[in-house]
Amino acid sequence: MSETIKTDICVIGAGSGGLSVAAAAAAFGVPVVLIEKGKMGGDCLNYGCVPSKALIASGKRAHAMRNAEAFGIANARPRVDYAAVHDHIHEVIASIAPNDSVERFTGLGVRVFKGEAFFNSKSTVRVGDTVIEARRFVIATGSSPMVPPIPGLDTVRYLTNETFFDMKDRPDKLMIIGGGPIGMELAQASARLGSNVTVIEAQAPLGKDDPEATRLVLDSVREDGVTVLAETKVTKVRNAKSGIELTLEGPDGERTITGSHLLVAAGRKANVDNLGLETAGIAFDGRGIKVNKSLKTSNSKVYAIGDVAGGLQFTHVANYHAGLVIRNALFRLPVSNETAHIPWVTYTDPELAHVGLNEQMARDAKKKINVLRWPYAENDRAQAERETSGFIKVITDPKGRILGATIVGAQAGELIQMWGFAILNGMKIGKMTEFVSPYPTLTEIGKRAAFNHYKPSLGNPWLRRLISFLRKFG
Repeated sequence: MSETIKTDICVIGAGSGGLSVAAAAAAFGVPVVLIEKGKMGGDCLNYGCVPSKALIASGKRAHAMRNAEAFGIANARPRVDYAAVHDHIHEVIASIAPNDSVERFTGLGVRVFKGEAFFNSKSTVRVGDTVIEARRFVIATGSSPMVPPIPGLDTVRYLTNETFFDMKDRPDKLMIIGGGPIGMELAQASARLGSNVTVIEAQAPLGKDDPEATRLVLDSVREDGVTVLAETKVTKVRNAKSGIELTLEGPDGERTITGSHLLVAAGRKANVDNLGLETAGIAFDGRGIKVNKSLKTSNSKVYAIGDVAGGLQFTHVANYHAGLVIRNALFRLPVSNETAHIPWVTYTDPELAHVGLNEQMARDAKKKINVLRWPYAENDRAQAERETSGFIKVITDPKGRILGATIVGAQAGELIQMWGFAILNGMKIGKMTEFVSPYPTLTEIGKRAAFNHYKPSLGNPWLRRLISFLRKFG
């Protein structure tokens, strides 16, 4: 016999976005039901952001050992214990997991159900034998790895990000289908830990980022031993005596390569299956659930946030969406899902960070722009750390309004944040010359780029005449 529960907000999906909505609503004393069919914390904690950054951290330590000589320390060949690397990754996950646990959210006053949720009407959701009737629903089911329809792929044992971090033995010859951020991050980290790595990308690797910055990243990845095959398609997959064999079609024609392990990192798909969206009158397509600027679906009682909403697929976007939903659903405040100030970062070495328009985007939009640059090599902290590879590129309109920024180099993910803040607040480039940056820090790179906005005026004859005139007064 089924039980019916009435609540104020019902959240489907306990990833970053769903947990943020549930925690915030409960903090305001609002009755909340949270439903999750898999692991609490979702993809980011268990299979994505957290384990990948833990793996990257291990790779960085190995790389530092091999390249210590410039600092007066003898280079050393690291002895990589891949089982211990696995343990490190899962210890990091375990240390964060209590923050996302059923016990914590129950303690906050959230009623948590473990199971698969689906809409059985426009205003109710069923999970197991329980029917939940809510004033508002929030779909935060995230995304999952997209597996391309390559002939033979279903006949071999391949990895995705959901299984990659379970390996306790180092992959000897790792082949990666997909040269986006996930593929390139895991390729470089794996190479630094001793794997032979080949990345196959059907188009341009890291093709959504600034091409000039991307070239620098790809050069670094290749220096770490990764083979990157651009504009190359995998046309067939099969098991072979020596492992897994891929047939490739690229600029030089057809060829085959063989590896011990195959990772599929060819993008993500929104998790919309088996939710009963049609029953609830919720429109969706291949990209995800369709939402308006307030993140409401075609059913006004239902919001969709994060990856499932079909936009930028980042954990910080899901958290941003959660804040918008709380403001709108609880306080009836008007909200608008804006993306110009949303940064994204690829955590390779060097890191690649971007916010707003990059140079190519601005030129494609036929905008009149100024491009302000400064290299890492002209920064004293970068010299001290021997992190001189990289640059910042800031895009402004002729009046100095900041349109975007690209940073490639050490700690780019940290440095990009102030530029997102500047775009959010409609700041002009002059403001970025006024803050005081402690010396020596990498932050000075952005400030020096901002000063370049005024460089053309230094030779202005009228300005020089004014200075000359004022000098006469002592």
